[in-house]
Amino acid sequence: MTRVPHPREAVPAPLVTAAGGTDFVLGIDVGGTKVAVATAAVDGRILRRTRIDTDASRGALQTVERALHTAAELRAGTSAATGGRCLGAGVASPGVVHEDRVLMAPNIPGWEELSLPALVRERLDLAVVAADNDVKAAGLAEVRWGALRGVDPGIYLNLGTGLAAALVVGGRVLSGAHNAAGEIGYLLRDAADTAAAASGRAPLEEYFSGMGLARRGAELLGGSPSAAALFASAEPRARALVDDALDQLSVHVANLATVLDPQRIAVGGGMMASAERVLAALGGRLREAVPFPPELVPSAFPHDSALHGALALVLDELGPAAGPPTGAA
Repeated sequence: MTRVPHPREAVPAPLVTAAGGTDFVLGIDVGGTKVAVATAAVDGRILRRTRIDTDASRGALQTVERALHTAAELRAGTSAATGGRCLGAGVASPGVVHEDRVLMAPNIPGWEELSLPALVRERLDLAVVAADNDVKAAGLAEVRWGALRGVDPGIYLNLGTGLAAALVVGGRVLSGAHNAAGEIGYLLRDAADTAAAASGRAPLEEYFSGMGLARRGAELLGGSPSAAALFASAEPRARALVDDALDQLSVHVANLATVLDPQRIAVGGGMMASAERVLAALGGRLREAVPFPPELVPSAFPHDSALHGALALVLDELGPAAGPPTGAA
């Protein structure tokens, strides 16, 4: 996680003002198709939320500018309604977030060149900005409030536009030496995969993720089918494509579970709109292949886990006791 405070500036203590105003935090989740923004009280209760399209094809700068403009408006509205201050912001982003750049985030052109925490700090004039990978942030939300609370070890598996996992050990999300733990989209599918991370490729993600399925569906069927449309289709070739992708994914999830020996795996992301089909494929493989099969459950936040994760990031940085967020869509 990347934390960027103003130099030598103390973090303001959360408070309830004499006039009844309530301090709050801001969460920003940047995804491949949408940017979600929310404010929350220091006990985790969501106060206000909104979203805008990412418009990734137009590049990173317009995405971040519009996201920060939206965040500033939401902050102003929340402050006016509550009489409180914004104590800090949490940002959930694709890729591996560093202070001066974002690695492994090719889906928004130019995103890897951003000094993301610094931009948020400077444009919103906040003392505390906590930024991390979106899936790791989602895993933190599951640990703090959701399906992985009290679980050790655990796995949060995100099946959405991209493909990644958050590994939970000792109640904390594992970062890894380069903050890249859980990037299972870069796993080799088999020995035939000779172009991988060093070539800018993510073999398993290209095969299974929402973007990967859409691309392969277009090659197979023509047109521009979305992953959701492929999951919903009764067309035999579409069904075969999805079944094969789920089978490939389940092999790697079973291998990961064999290595980590998790107590529970929580699955979230857009593909959980077809939860019955996804969990059936994963569950069958886990029961057969893993010496001690973990419990397999849906995420507590199937539609906005990374947004809750962004809030969890900044609340953990500020250190207040937080209760379960409310107002989930």
